[in-house]
Amino acid sequence: MKHFLTFLAFIAFSIQAADKPNFILFITDDISWDDLGCYGSKVAQTPHLDQMAKEGMRFNNAYLSISSCSPSRCSIISGRYPHNTGAAELHTTLPADQPVFPEALQAAGYYTALSGKHHMGKAVNRGFDKVSGGKGPSKSADWVPMLRERPKDKPFFFWFASSDAHRNWKLNDKAPQYKPEDMEVPPYLYDGPVTRKDLAEYLHEVSRTDYYVGQLCKELKEQGIEKDTYIIYMTDNGRPFPRCKTRLYDSGIRTPFLIARPGTIKPAVTDSLISSIDISATILELAGAKKDKRIQGVSFTSVLREPQSKTRDFVFAEHNWHVYQAHERMVRFGNFLYIRNNFPNQPNLSYESDDRTPAGAELWGAHAAGKTNPKQYQIFANPCPPEELFQVKEDPHQLTNLAADPKHAKALQRARALLTKWAKQTGDSVPVNPTPNRHDPPRIEDGKILPPGKVKTRNPHAEMPGASKNATKINHPGPIRD
Repeated sequence: MKHFLTFLAFIAFSIQAADKPNFILFITDDISWDDLGCYGSKVAQTPHLDQMAKEGMRFNNAYLSISSCSPSRCSIISGRYPHNTGAAELHTTLPADQPVFPEALQAAGYYTALSGKHHMGKAVNRGFDKVSGGKGPSKSADWVPMLRERPKDKPFFFWFASSDAHRNWKLNDKAPQYKPEDMEVPPYLYDGPVTRKDLAEYLHEVSRTDYYVGQLCKELKEQGIEKDTYIIYMTDNGRPFPRCKTRLYDSGIRTPFLIARPGTIKPAVTDSLISSIDISATILELAGAKKDKRIQGVSFTSVLREPQSKTRDFVFAEHNWHVYQAHERMVRFGNFLYIRNNFPNQPNLSYESDDRTPAGAELWGAHAAGKTNPKQYQIFANPCPPEELFQVKEDPHQLTNLAADPKHAKALQRARALLTKWAKQTGDSVPVNPTPNRHDPPRIEDGKILPPGKVKTRNPHAEMPGASKNATKINHPGPIRD
């Protein structure tokens, strides 16, 4: 009788597990939204992602809450804005008192695992039954084995975090190698041989993420569970090139976002705004798991059912210390993108992008030699504009600042009000004692580039944004709908 009851309990659990969908969250490292074929790249070879976009849903307006590695990942896994997590700056870890949404999946009966790039701190590990550092140059080589070796009596959630396309480049046979002469050079970069080679090697790693998407989809089909599994593809921040990573332009803050589940999600393209803090709420709703009250994101499951529906009228993002001091805030609404810079006297740079990379060095050298054009001046601005306003459709690279244009005075006024309200409701603040620069920024004197000085040890983090408002205890989501 005891064995019979155990058998019945197993059957009941198996039926329950079968009703719960599986999830694979594939998060890449440093890839801009338009570097995939399905997002308009004429060069990138991304056949599996293009197929995923064709068979699933492609989001055209998915925005990250920050364009900086560890703060972005901490924001995604907690469902909270960076200044609310207590991990708002590069190389800060998520405090133990912050939510970790895979914990709720565990409580709902899920097997959870993380493999690849971590960068969030040990407190996050409590949300996973298994944590792996990954294998291979992209840290993706153990993903298919993990998918095969998982417990078969539970639904699963995998956080698969590739190290592609983070510098330094590691080329192998898992993706095509591109020719520099074929590259599409954004107008804000200097179109020279060094930049073209840099972009070609970067794009190799972008395509390597496509290879592993293909491997995962193949394994799901072989196991017969592709119709039971949501697979999501996204990034943590923009490409590691000047005016991209860390920045609040679309090149840094807008993420490729694809989600597929054959038979459940109908092929579609949506222009609905979503934020990376919404991913946790969405997965939890789809899984039938309890949403932590501290999660500030909102579920976009209605968009998955009806692509024309909206769950947001506004998305917000921030730029905090990332080797160099920064305090920028962004709001995207309608066709406008507005940025407020609270440290306009600081050069707006990213250490891994603007001055320590081949493309960055070539851009700085060209500028020192007087060979750059106005579209390439932005990273050399000092002081920087305190406000920027752009029309996204007409100005996809955000090169024409409309903040001083009287024709857009109403939009500017609205943007200011939205950002002020968001800061107040979520407890954002400008640090009085900000974390200092780890390096002196590079500069040009007498036609020569003076590189940043070396620092042997990392300086400690000082006052975090939101600290003076006790933002880690605030759960208000800020403005969401009109």
